[in-house]
Amino acid sequence: SQKYTAIGLLGKATDTLDATGKVTEEKPYDQITKGDLENVLQKFTGDIMQVPPLYSALKKDGERLSTLMKRGEAVEAKPARPVRVYSLSLRQFQPPLFTLDVECGGGFYVRSLVSDIGKELSTCATMQELTRTKQGPFTLEEHTLYEDKWTIDEIARSLERCTSLLPDEPSHKKLKTEHPGETAVSCE
Repeated sequence: SQKYTAIGLLGKATDTLDATGKVTEEKPYDQITKGDLENVLQKFTGDIMQVPPLYSALKKDGERLSTLMKRGEAVEAKPARPVRVYSLSLRQFQPPLFTLDVECGGGFYVRSLVSDIGKELSTCATMQELTRTKQGPFTLEEHTLYEDKWTIDEIARSLERCTSLLPDEPSHKKLKTEHPGETAVSCE
């Protein structure tokens, strides 16, 4: 699973569903309370259906949708597909900004989630910022190596810790050798 922290902005929608896009809609948001937001999050937890963003890495005829969109070609919305949200919580609410912690399965788009939350609250929302805090066994808190620790020893230690989390590679793979006469070395 992946974990993210996302900052959403109420009252504005963009064509890309994030801060890089053109604003396509503005709506009032003053009526929304922290409680409203928390209630809505429950609807987006568990197995849900999600429509991927038009500007995305998904492909049509071998080309990224975002490339087609930028060329001005008509791109049909992709059908909704099942995605999984393991947990979703509101970390902060300072209107118009709200901060979410999301843990989700693969193929999940956090900017679609932010946009859908806006619609569900009868306004609109766009994602301002996204930080990935966990990918598979790696978490930002535990596995980030800060600049003051960029020494050969610290990097080696960090790599060792990370490698221990990965599934073991079978050690009997032989390296391909250039000259058939040489003995193959096995990677342990």
